[in-house]
Amino acid sequence: MHEKRIALVTGANQGVGFQVAKELVASGVTVLLGSRNLERGEAAAKELGSLARPLQLDVTDQGSIDAAADNIQKEFGRLDLLVQNAAISNTRKQPGQSVEEYAKTTRPSTVSLDEMRAVWDTNVFGVIAVYQAMLPLLRQSSDARIVNVSSGVGSLALNADPAFPYRSIFGPVYPASKTALNAITLAMMIELESTGIKVNLVSPAFTKTNLNGYAGTESLEDGSREVVRVALLDADGPTGTFTRWENETIPW
Repeated sequence: MHEKRIALVTGANQGVGFQVAKELVASGVTVLLGSRNLERGEAAAKELGSLARPLQLDVTDQGSIDAAADNIQKEFGRLDLLVQNAAISNTRKQPGQSVEEYAKTTRPSTVSLDEMRAVWDTNVFGVIAVYQAMLPLLRQSSDARIVNVSSGVGSLALNADPAFPYRSIFGPVYPASKTALNAITLAMMIELESTGIKVNLVSPAFTKTNLNGYAGTESLEDGSREVVRVALLDADGPTGTFTRWENETIPW
């Protein structure tokens, strides 16, 4: 096995992605900080130290994705860990508007299709695009894994239960984009189950980040810990799981 693992974390210049990158660096992993804005990525890398490397990566721009993959190939020749964290929750939520108030404007009967497409472009199609570009690099690793960051609000089983506390906000924009991400991740799991590449799906807690207007109830450290735990599983760790902290299975 290679001495030092090489990881790519998308959306790593802030929020959960930054915290995950921080903890991976602390564990001795070389982390490529995927950031749509390179200057923000550079600032984040400077804060995290020499094992953090900024990498311009816009998951909605195929040219940016291809260039990032090419850069990784040229410098490292492989990728050991891909953490697909980049996500957006909306493009039209008004300042001061609560998540519940925004959800009322995005019911299936009223949702803006442009809003839906914009969020799905990042949360769904962006994940597929990055997966396709990075898979050849992951195949060059002796212990490769993919961790996709989802959300329990995308679980069909949970939302089908009237007692689920977040059921009222389930809608076509962010929650359903995570449902689609879950399905795509399952497809990845099935595609790669005969290989050595492990694929796991994780839901962080309702964390205080820009994604939810800092309305979350968990600290960044607590909200990110399941992502970190799964990312750092050893070679004997599981594949094909969907979990929240600590290793609690989430129904699909």
